[in-house]
Amino acid sequence: MTDEGAGQGTGRVVRAADLGIRIGTGRPGPHNAITDVAGVRVGHTTLIAGDGPLVVGSGPVRTGVTVVVPGDDVGRAQYFAGCHRLNGNGELTGLEWIRESGLLTSPIALTNTHSVGVVRDALVAAEVRSRPREEAFWSLPVVGETWDGMLNDVNGFHVRAEHLFAALDGARPGPVAEGGVGGGTGMICHEFKGGIGTASRVVADAAGGWTVGVLVQANYGERARLTVDGVPVGREIPTSEVPAPEAPPGEVTLPAGSGSIIAVVATDAPLLPHQCRRLAQRAGLGVARVGGVGAHSSGDLFVAFATGNAGDVYPGGPESAEGPLTRSVTMLADPWTSHLSEAVVDATEEAILNALVAGATMAGRDGITAHALPHDRVREVLAAYGRR
Repeated sequence: MTDEGAGQGTGRVVRAADLGIRIGTGRPGPHNAITDVAGVRVGHTTLIAGDGPLVVGSGPVRTGVTVVVPGDDVGRAQYFAGCHRLNGNGELTGLEWIRESGLLTSPIALTNTHSVGVVRDALVAAEVRSRPREEAFWSLPVVGETWDGMLNDVNGFHVRAEHLFAALDGARPGPVAEGGVGGGTGMICHEFKGGIGTASRVVADAAGGWTVGVLVQANYGERARLTVDGVPVGREIPTSEVPAPEAPPGEVTLPAGSGSIIAVVATDAPLLPHQCRRLAQRAGLGVARVGGVGAHSSGDLFVAFATGNAGDVYPGGPESAEGPLTRSVTMLADPWTSHLSEAVVDATEEAILNALVAGATMAGRDGITAHALPHDRVREVLAAYGRR
């Protein structure tokens, strides 16, 4: 069993850009990651143990938890936020309060479908630990999930509170580990190995120079629909060439390509909640570019937050009368948000591709194997279609 508390990889991982993939015309940030938004940190705990036949409660284990921390002291410094549902066969807790108040008041955690409850409770416990005992406190944490039951003993409940604590303690700025790590450990995307991916864009100085970052947990999609920079890579690398994961004979499973994706969007632009909601919506366009269709069985849920007004909203909390009667905040004029929308679409597309490119072949329970996207074949296909 491995625990990767730090959000940074230990070695050089190949990313989409290394294969010659160029998405859009925008400029990535220095790490091409959600952590390019100042103050944002990412941490993972990766749980891998056992091989062979599934024994519920014992393994094999292929799962984990990932956290996105918007900034220091997030429980006290609220961030304007918004959310969007492309298809709702999934869970992202805390969204009703975001819709009602327009505020994000917790880190965002990602895990497997059946571990949402324990991770949500652990986020509350972590915040309680950080506060004086006599301080009144409540929390509605944001925790998202995708299903890793094809590779993982998902009904064994292997994610525990200490794994969330480790991910929080190890959350770091800078490069972010991708592929089969953290909450993405057991995930499958377009019938290749999927998982965690991230990317960023910096808009032109004339449009404000703002940074937009996206992190995804990608676990969705049919092989035939996989598209890379407009090229039908999935059709060119069919399951007859690189097999899709297959459950044991007789096991009832969902249709091929079923699954979900969670996208977290961050920006340092000074946005209001309705503008954050619009950015969250644009993540769906990035998913569509890669081949997602918001299928009936898919949970495609997106949340966006802006750090541009952090700490200026409710200095004592959203129910506190502390401070002046009114507060002044800054709003980016709506016409300029088009630049941010473009950045979200491009960064979401590239984040998904980074998850695929980083995903290493993984064998899980019952020997079920999710194969890596073959890098050399991707290069060949892109070259054949004139992408160089």
